[in-house]
Amino acid sequence: MIKTISYWSLEHGLAGTHPIEDALAEAKAAGFTGLELCIAEDGAFSASTSEAECREIRRKIDDSGMIVETVAAGFTWGYSPTSDDKATREKSISLYAATLERAAWVEAKAVLFVPGVVKSPISEENVRYDVVYERAGAAVGRLLETAEKTGVNLCVENVWNGLFYSPLEFASFIDGFGHDRLGIYFDVGNVLGLHQHPPYWIALLGERIRRIHIKDFKQSVGTLDGFCDLMAGDVPWAETMAALRGIGYDKTVVAEMMPWDPSLLARTSAAMDTIFAM
Repeated sequence: MIKTISYWSLEHGLAGTHPIEDALAEAKAAGFTGLELCIAEDGAFSASTSEAECREIRRKIDDSGMIVETVAAGFTWGYSPTSDDKATREKSISLYAATLERAAWVEAKAVLFVPGVVKSPISEENVRYDVVYERAGAAVGRLLETAEKTGVNLCVENVWNGLFYSPLEFASFIDGFGHDRLGIYFDVGNVLGLHQHPPYWIALLGERIRRIHIKDFKQSVGTLDGFCDLMAGDVPWAETMAALRGIGYDKTVVAEMMPWDPSLLARTSAAMDTIFAM
């Protein structure tokens, strides 16, 4: 597995203004092998970054010796592809299509996609479950056309969006498309907030899992404040690593840790070394 840190974990990552070259250097210095790029509407890597600029980012990646295989996007929280507003849905699809194109230009292999929002503590959206499910399917169907064209995998994430409360439902949703460019971006920490056991989800989702995010969570807190440093929460790390090995997973494991503080990367790197050794 490839020890990777999210660009959002850098000092100015969430703002989208942390220079890519600096992010690569800082991640490498902290002991990471890979960096996950994160795209925004504006900033160092955005939905309007030109192909030439993306090729330059790729050159910087190659020069750094780091591995960059994934791109994360959080556009859904501002422009949900399942919104009741059609213009918002179209804006979302446009941004994610642009993300897939730019991911291809930086030679990434997968894009993280949040397929919609029923209700969430980080969104104003409140749309009925069956409507979201149907619209999410329509959004995935449209974006798979771009994924096919670009050769980049579209990876649906389990997140606090009020959707996919069961690994069986999640698997069925993915299987319904029968498309080799569609997979799951499984977030280990997010399922604890649903009173679920990550190793069970990993075993049940199996090879549908294309990429992994990790964070930790304190179930006794139960809110967004429950997210915490790796190994400071309730994720059963030894079982989780065994489950990942059990499905043959050997790609990027991306720590998505926020907010930044001066020792965050060092703490996360050390914790991941311990987790990977389990």
